[in-house]
Amino acid sequence: MEMIRIGTRKSRLAAVQAELLKQYLESRYPSARVSLVKIKTEGDRILDKKLDEIGGKGLFVKELDVALAENRTDLSVHSLKDMPAEETAEYPILGYSKREIPFDALVLREGCTQIDLSQPFGTSSPRRSVQLRRLYPGCQIQPVRGNVLTRLDRLDSGEYGALVLAAAGLVRLGLGNRISRLFSVSEMVPAAGQGILAVQGRKDFDSRLLEGFFDEDAKWQALAERSFIRRLNAGCSSPAAAYAEVNAEEMFLTGLVPSGAGKMRIVTLSGKKWEAKQLGERLAEYGSC
Repeated sequence: MEMIRIGTRKSRLAAVQAELLKQYLESRYPSARVSLVKIKTEGDRILDKKLDEIGGKGLFVKELDVALAENRTDLSVHSLKDMPAEETAEYPILGYSKREIPFDALVLREGCTQIDLSQPFGTSSPRRSVQLRRLYPGCQIQPVRGNVLTRLDRLDSGEYGALVLAAAGLVRLGLGNRISRLFSVSEMVPAAGQGILAVQGRKDFDSRLLEGFFDEDAKWQALAERSFIRRLNAGCSSPAAAYAEVNAEEMFLTGLVPSGAGKMRIVTLSGKKWEAKQLGERLAEYGSC
């Protein structure tokens, strides 16, 4: 093993996340030359439209898949929540990182301690929007896209009263001080896979090289949450969401099921963690009844 090339989106957060894998490989295999290959995806280029209008979550992975296919990279690192629920056989997910804080965070303008409800919340997520309207009836919501730093600049300039962002991204960027508070799962069910990094590669890549980077509980959480979303056939325009909590051998799975007209149901199910995929499917079927 002489060289390993890791594909990543060009954003600062994506590069920071890919750097975690790079550092692991360099510490484990000092003789290897490990490099990041930064790729600007179509999802990063088109910021004036909603994701479901331009092709959904696949726009964040397509160019990285092409780089794998053309042998310009050996691995890709993705935020799992940004990946389509369906995997490709040629470029499977090889494993999952230990999960960072999985919850959504309320972010206020610098110096503020209270939400200004006369100003809109900034989010482009249908999942966050439907749950915000339940928590803050009558609140205004305006779309916001772009990288985390761009969103924070727009918040601090007065364009929004608050943002809702993934706590994991803020923490990984060293911006945990911007978190005003975390939403509990009962308040806002996180996106499936939120806080987990997925390492993708060609099907013949020897994933044993990455075993120390992968986390067993994160694997079970990912399988349960993504099977729930997959069974609901929920794309990026759907507010569906799922969160699995693992305690030793037990798993407690919470799902958010859209029920039309901006309404939703929150459903739960528990079982053994090694039944993760079946738990997700069963919860989706129960929630759809």
